[in-house]
Formats: sequence, structure tokens, C-alpha cells
Amino acid sequence: MCGRFARFSPAHVFRMLFQLDEFADLPPQYNIAPGQDIYAVRGIIMRDEQARSASTGSFQKEVAPLRWGLIPFWSKEPKSGPINARSETVTEKPTFKASFKQRRCLIPADGFYEWQKKSEGPKQPFFIHMKDKKPFALAGIWDIWKNLDGDKIESCSILTTEPNEVVKPIHKRMPVIIEPKKFDTWLDTSKQNLDEALAMLKPYDAKAMEAHTVNLYVNSPSNKGEKCIEEFHEKYKQQKLF
Repeated sequence: MCGRFARFSPAHVFRMLFQLDEFADLPPQYNIAPGQDIYAVRGIIMRDEQARSASTGSFQKEVAPLRWGLIPFWSKEPKSGPINARSETVTEKPTFKASFKQRRCLIPADGFYEWQKKSEGPKQPFFIHMKDKKPFALAGIWDIWKNLDGDKIESCSILTTEPNEVVKPIHKRMPVIIEPKKFDTWLDTSKQNLDEALAMLKPYDAKAMEAHTVNLYVNSPSNKGEKCIEEFHEKYKQQKLF
């Protein structure tokens, strides 16, 4: 699964990564947890009259805050939904299948956390990121829930897949990471390119990634600082939650 991640690169780096004119100067977030609003890049399908006046055609990208924990549009109440969607069944599960076909998004990240089981004691957290320290995009799906008064909640889930060789010793699942050259294909649902989208739901190249242990400090969602990603060596330090 993917239960925590971090986003801390400056705005101009994300503007270049996603080829956006704007990306807000957001404060760094080193310990993003379920239930929080997270920022996602999504495709907006423009109407014909809008497309004719736009130099980029009928497809544009925008950045929007989405609650992490997908609430499907048909839900009777806005209860916190699943934070992850298994890529193997995303086209079958009622909670996810409409969003996968019509509302896909990309979630900016600099790394994510997974916890490794130990023979005794608490699980050991790891921070997993790119070797070149560059940010990347997690595959997501989103939905809109509305009540009778017209109030709405936009929410999302992160897709997961089998682990690559970096993640496998730590956890049995990892988030799907989309390559930059495939961003537009993932986001543009107007073309109904489901086969192409499904082909992206695979483990990311392990040669491009690495992982290091971090302190149990990250276990508490209330701990937000850069200490969350600092490399930790149990051999030399005593772990502390706070």
C-alpha cells in the first residue's frame, strides 16, 4: 500500500515536471497522511468552443486539492474512503472503475514511506525515492461527492502494484509511478485509452530508485518536519517517536 508520502520540491520544479504555467508555492510536506488534502494534477476536457480559443487544444491540466481517501459519487454519506486502489482490480471494483475510466490524476511526490516488519519490536519505516533526488508522479484516481444542497467533496486514491526490487524487501505493495512522457496519456480520458492506461500500472524501474531507513518519528502524522526523511541508523542511534 501507500500510506504516507512527502512533497517538498519547490514550485518551479513541479512546473517543469508537469509542464504547467502555474503551480502554487506550497509549503513543504514531509509526512502527508490519509484524510489530508493533497495536491493533484488532473486533466480538464474542454468544450468545443473553449478548445477553439485555446492554443493547446481540447485538453488542459490543472492543479487541485483533493482529500486523500476516495469517496465515490454514489456514496450516501461522505465517509472517509479507501486511500489506495489495487491496479489489478481497479476496472472491476464499483468504488474505482468509473474514476479510472473518467477521472485519473497525477500526485506530485518526492518520496513515499513503507514499513518493514521485524522479528520483534515496531516496524521499521523506510523513505523510498529516486536516486537522483528528483520528484515524480504517483498514479491517482479522483471523484466528486455532492449532497442535496450542492456541497461537494473532491477526493482521491493512489493506485498500487507489485513491488520492484527496491521495495520488495520492505513491503509487498508499492504505489504506481507514471513516467513523464506518459503523463498526458494518463490524464486525457477523452480518448478512452484504457489499454494504454492499464499498461502503465506496473512496478517502476528499480534501478532508478533507492530506500533508506528513517526514525520512528515519522510514525506520528503530527510530526511534519524534515526530520521525517533523515536517514537513520539503528546501530548508532536510539529511536524516538517525538
